[in-house]
Amino acid sequence: MARRGPSHGPVDARELERRFEERSATVAVVGLGCVGLPLSLALHRAGFRVLGLDSDRDKVARMARGENPLRYVDGGAVEAMLAHERFELLRDAERLVEADAILLCVPTPLDGAGQPDLSQVEAAARAVARHLRRGQLVVLESTTWPGTTREVVAPILAASGLALGREVWLAYSPEREDPGRPGRTAARVPKLVGGLDEESARLALALYSAAVDEVHAVSSAEVAEAAKLFENTFRAVNIALVNELKLVLERLGIDVWEVIEAAATKPFGFMKFTPGPGMGGHCIPVDPFYLAWVARRAGAATRFVELAGELNRAMPAHVVERTVAALASAARPVEGARVLVLGLAYKPDVDATHESPAIRILELLAARGALLCYSDPWIPAAPAECGDLLEERTSIELTPESLSSFDVVLVVTDHSAFDWDLVAAHARLVIDTRNALGARMKGRAGYFRA
Repeated sequence: MARRGPSHGPVDARELERRFEERSATVAVVGLGCVGLPLSLALHRAGFRVLGLDSDRDKVARMARGENPLRYVDGGAVEAMLAHERFELLRDAERLVEADAILLCVPTPLDGAGQPDLSQVEAAARAVARHLRRGQLVVLESTTWPGTTREVVAPILAASGLALGREVWLAYSPEREDPGRPGRTAARVPKLVGGLDEESARLALALYSAAVDEVHAVSSAEVAEAAKLFENTFRAVNIALVNELKLVLERLGIDVWEVIEAAATKPFGFMKFTPGPGMGGHCIPVDPFYLAWVARRAGAATRFVELAGELNRAMPAHVVERTVAALASAARPVEGARVLVLGLAYKPDVDATHESPAIRILELLAARGALLCYSDPWIPAAPAECGDLLEERTSIELTPESLSSFDVVLVVTDHSAFDWDLVAAHARLVIDTRNALGARMKGRAGYFRA
């Protein structure tokens, strides 16, 4: 690919760094999902001119109308950005040439065989390479295996004919979004940066330091990539540990939630994790398998990590077995039983169902012949992956009449918007996977935790 004509921006690293520090640079964000949109907001609020690009035409059209695709993000944020001349939605990748920095925030899922799927990273990198010019910094934010930035993205950008580390620069800075958590905005969570070389790292540090409260530079892109996988694998393994502990303590007749609270009184050497119905979201169910994959490629074993994955994936089946047993205790077979699932979202107070354990629980209950409905204030209409599992594809309003009409109410996601007193007063039978009703119903007949 031939080199571009005259530069649309600074050519040397020193000038680019100055523009980052002064916030006079233009930053393009490729991918406006749960990572890219909050990052765009942080950059815009810091004073940068921001260009947003996303392959989902429907999402871009809705955003252009001022709609916010992420309900848990500041409600009027998108409309406010659009009203300002420093934010613009791009219709195609050609205008990436205008940017001083291009941040890739695209999904990195697993494929059908459970292997890393970098197709969207590769497509985004190719789009950038077609419009790359001298004097640009490219940063990959997507969670991936150590070596991706150097082995996958760098060769694609190098095919432009521009010299990495001299004419364009490449770094990795993993996203650390925590959707639905108050106060955990992109600007408030410490950022890691690792470059393909020292100059790339320095430029990335300058960019993010202008928009994020705390930025920590590491020695390489590989260290930053590995740190991100370690963060989420740490969570996945500890969640699996506490889920297994729950299964053991159930057999022993001991309240796992009380045990956890007791252990959490220790001010050192303990970190509180809580059990649940399984893992969901873009990170925790996926990232440990990226680590396991790259370990196998290097000839190393990750037995602990893979066992944790097996334990966490088994939790929806455990929830269903507990539900079947609870129904049996009330002399009600699961076949034909009316079940109300509270919460389709993968975590509280978000409007996302990616890898949500609720979907798997619905599948397993439907296979047993249960009649299923759901209530979720964040998900007014059931996602396509629910298929024909539900009697009604829209969220049920919680009323005394609706709650009492179901044979069992199954708590999967403990949204703060649920009226738990109402549920406690009118549900005939409750299966609680989150201890949402423990303080209200503990010891009462018809209340079971799973």
